[in-house]
Amino acid sequence: MGVMHAIFSQLQGGEGGFEVYFLSNRMETKEFLMMQGISKSYGGTQALRDVDFSAKSGEVHAIVGENGAGKSTLVKILSGAIQPDTGQILINGTQTEIDSPQFAHRLGIRAVHQHFSLVPHLTVTENILLGDMPTGKLRWWINWPEAHCRAQEIIEQIGFRDIDVRKPVSRLSVSQQQMVEIAKAVEVKPRILIMDEPSAVLSQEELKRLFALIKQLKEKSILILYISHRLNEVFEITDRVTVLKDGALVGTVRIQETDRGDLIKMMVGRTLDEVFPDRHAGSGAEILTLNGLGMEGSFENISFSVAQGEIVGLYGLIGSGRTEVARCIFGAGQPTSGEIRLNGRVVRPKSPRDALKAGIAMLTEDRIRDGLVLFLSIRDNVSLANFQLMSRLGILNRRRQNSLVRSKVQELRIRPPEMDRLVRTLSGGNQQKVVLAKWLLARAKLLILDEPTRGVDVATKQEIYNIIKGLADSGMGILLISSEMPEILGMSDRALVMREGRLVGEFLRQQATEQNLLACAAGVIEKSGGG
Repeated sequence: MGVMHAIFSQLQGGEGGFEVYFLSNRMETKEFLMMQGISKSYGGTQALRDVDFSAKSGEVHAIVGENGAGKSTLVKILSGAIQPDTGQILINGTQTEIDSPQFAHRLGIRAVHQHFSLVPHLTVTENILLGDMPTGKLRWWINWPEAHCRAQEIIEQIGFRDIDVRKPVSRLSVSQQQMVEIAKAVEVKPRILIMDEPSAVLSQEELKRLFALIKQLKEKSILILYISHRLNEVFEITDRVTVLKDGALVGTVRIQETDRGDLIKMMVGRTLDEVFPDRHAGSGAEILTLNGLGMEGSFENISFSVAQGEIVGLYGLIGSGRTEVARCIFGAGQPTSGEIRLNGRVVRPKSPRDALKAGIAMLTEDRIRDGLVLFLSIRDNVSLANFQLMSRLGILNRRRQNSLVRSKVQELRIRPPEMDRLVRTLSGGNQQKVVLAKWLLARAKLLILDEPTRGVDVATKQEIYNIIKGLADSGMGILLISSEMPEILGMSDRALVMREGRLVGEFLRQQATEQNLLACAAGVIEKSGGG
């Protein structure tokens, strides 16, 4: 530990923190981080099996694998959140026991988590500088002007300028909250930065800024561990990639020496082409019709329809108003103009409960905040919107509840298939399946899917695509909202494009191309009418 504490004293005592810090990095060994023989089990579940992992300073090293492969467990051990059963960790050649997140922070290890660790009622400034707020001569008095100025400088330095640092983070968009999470981690000048699905909620423009930041950090000898299910990002930004499967190491390869097909085969143990299921557009009656729908300050004059058995894709950059339209349809927001028709009849859902009674269900973009109760079981989460199916005269029929929930757990292949398991212990893909199971039991006529495959691996994506196809084939109308262009192109019978609160494009399946959709989303062209 002597070498590590010597570096700490230099870093904490010097005035030019970045210069001292990076000088120490230049003296590091070839493999700055080494994790050897790491194993971890939870009861009868082996999360990691004798994993060896190493990474260099100044490299972007991806860690990929299916949900449940052990990625999160590995980085939680590195960040001190959990302790391994066996194995050792060496940083810069020195063995160290990371027994808490606090000690990990002292070592210069910071994480940008997939599920935010922000304090919602505190401001952006307070979240970024939490524990390090500048004070005046009286130590108990916070120098707010200086604090806001520091937070603003940090936000601007990492390339994200359009955030009011005086706002509570609860009033920010999901993508802005992700930026604050990144700023909070970068502010302390980490030596190792863990980024767990950092791009999942970012627009294309925000993603470019994130990649520019990563390149800056890399040039300053920071080791970045990048966890993502988006393989195009892995090939664009990383130097090496390590693949885990079922808690074991499959291998580590240089990104220039592999391709997408080989990497997927390493991840899932078989060849998996990201081919979307064959689709034959539904030709049934219109289920949903919007006529001139508007909500002041969010969107205006939105008109489109969704028919029985049809999948309609809704694309647009973050902030285009697409989610706000969906929330209005689902009763979570109230339109100020226009009308919503369901099966030809005007409906005015004042709440999600009203929408559900009318036959509308919605899988929200943030499953943790809006879709799940993490401390409840799979059984209870699937039941939340469906107690009327499981009860009589207000009394819950446990046998019927178990039967209905078990059928969906089996149908969607939720793993592990233990109905009493708390959903917070499930992987992201299986959590998403639990939300889907809840809405499938609701027997809706129209299903709105907002980012249905966000944060899930390629194999689970294919499962979800097949589920969506099956629902459409059974006559359900699907409104699919996604930031992933291949998803919109591969799944939609028609593709709609929104920009700045307006519907600016409509394309039939054979006319929908990446170029057309991006041109509409960016304001280069407008094309309506599907012709």
